[in-house]
Order: sequence, then structure tokens, then C-alpha cells
Amino acid sequence: MSKKGKLIYFLISIIFFILFDTYFSEIILKYAANFRGNSVFDLVFVQNTGAAFSILQDSRTFLIVFSLAAILGITAYLIKHLSKTSVITLFWAALLIAGISCNLYERITLGYVRDFFKLNFVNFPVFNISDIFINISVFAIVVIIIKNSYSKKQL
Repeated sequence: MSKKGKLIYFLISIIFFILFDTYFSEIILKYAANFRGNSVFDLVFVQNTGAAFSILQDSRTFLIVFSLAAILGITAYLIKHLSKTSVITLFWAALLIAGISCNLYERITLGYVRDFFKLNFVNFPVFNISDIFINISVFAIVVIIIKNSYSKKQL
């Protein structure tokens, strides 16, 4: 795929994931009060003013700056290395940027991030769709880095 094609794919993927996250978060929050939980998960509404696991509570400015720096840094790196970056890596990077962007948007506009998934079978913080995007994409990117590193050592 050409550099231009990869860039277009990357940008469209980010937009798609942001729209997906925003749309389904609104639907979930709208119907959360009527949801009957089970032994696996429940829907609750939590205003999270921190980051993952509620660390850095009430550090809104720092988290905004950090999120913007992460988005810009990841994007700049990918654009600089676009010809060597695989489409699958662009997919996971787009998912990561969308997750960061959606949490950033809520942090800027609301002053907090809306979390709503609560796991009932384990003591775990309440989280949202953006958090799922971030965690899955980071895991996938780490796997890709390890796989690429291992492949280079085999040569």
C-alpha cells in the first residue's frame, strides 16, 4: 500500500473508532440505569478525574497535556516511518489514538472521564470503551514490537 493510502487508512480508522466509542458510550450511559447486572458485569456511572486505576486523581491539566503529547508523538512517529509501518500496526495505533482522544475529549469538556463497566467477579476499577481500546491496542503493539524484534534477531 502506498504512503498516501496508509495515511488515509490511518485517519479513517481513527475517525471510525472515535465515532464507535462516542456512539456506544452514549447508548450505554442512556440505558445503564435500567440494566440488570449479573455475576459477570454491571453498568454503573463513575466520574473518574484520574487516569487508569484512578491514579493521578484531580490532575486534569497534566492528563490533558500528557494525552495531547501522546497523540502527537504517536502520530508524528507513524507519519515519519509510514513506509515501513504495516497496515496492522496502523490499525492498532489508530485504536490507541481513538481511545486516548475520547478520554481526552471527556476530560476537557466534562472535567472527568465517564466510566461505566464494572466487573463483578473481580475487584477491578470501573472502565469505559476508550479504556478497552487503549489496553487492547497497547497489548497488540507490544506483541508486534516483540515479534519484530525476535524476527530481526533470527536474521
